[in-house]
Amino acid sequence: MRRYDGFVLDLDGTVYLGERLIPGADRAVARVRAAGARVVFVSNKPIESRAAYAAKLTRLGIPTPADDVLNSSLVLARYLARKTPGATVVAIAEPPLIADLEQAGLVVTECPERARWVVISFDRTFDYRKLDLAFRAIRHGAVPIATNPDRTCPVDGGEVPDCAAMIGAIEGCTGRRVEVIVGKPSPITGDAALAMLGLPASTCLMVGDRPDTDVRMGNNVGMDTALVLTGIARADDMPNLADMPTYVLDSVAELERFA
Repeated sequence: MRRYDGFVLDLDGTVYLGERLIPGADRAVARVRAAGARVVFVSNKPIESRAAYAAKLTRLGIPTPADDVLNSSLVLARYLARKTPGATVVAIAEPPLIADLEQAGLVVTECPERARWVVISFDRTFDYRKLDLAFRAIRHGAVPIATNPDRTCPVDGGEVPDCAAMIGAIEGCTGRRVEVIVGKPSPITGDAALAMLGLPASTCLMVGDRPDTDVRMGNNVGMDTALVLTGIARADDMPNLADMPTYVLDSVAELERFA
């Protein structure tokens, strides 16, 4: 075990499941902070604001400011604002992502002929009207971009469909592949997390429950990685993993060993 100056922690399945904190997560985060390490929390879920995630962490016993949270909606909004400032977008999204897009200076429209981008996200209000809106915008030349590739999201007691379901539906009817997915495992999010930490990748540890998103992103940007077994991954998955972590931990509570 080695000491790290920065920790990038996934949320769902890693720090908590639904409204239940993973046992020992609060103590582990407090310990690494007390040792002088920086901690940021990264989620692929675009269905809450950073302030809401920070409030939840604080309520569960991990005091956290919004500036220490990064989610895929903010990453996507900043990416589009840099690439095409002021662009018009159709958003398959819930209100928090729409707010991030608008705060970044992008124009959200329901007029498919005007859209330059179709933003696809984990959207629990996804329906045929939204599918048709995305279909027509892409047929008029809009480029599809997505928040995250997750097939499911871990919740207390199981899993629910995630952004991959919306991507699949829209790709299926348009025949057009999503051009960019900004969330984990993309280096776009990895680099954004490192920028928040203000640290080089070699001094940081990425911790998450998904080999194909959390571990792959950490590996992609040069961080060491720790896979926890409290969410999607299981111990018997290890021999078949394409993305091998530096460490396998029973839970995030074991971060105390790195402080």
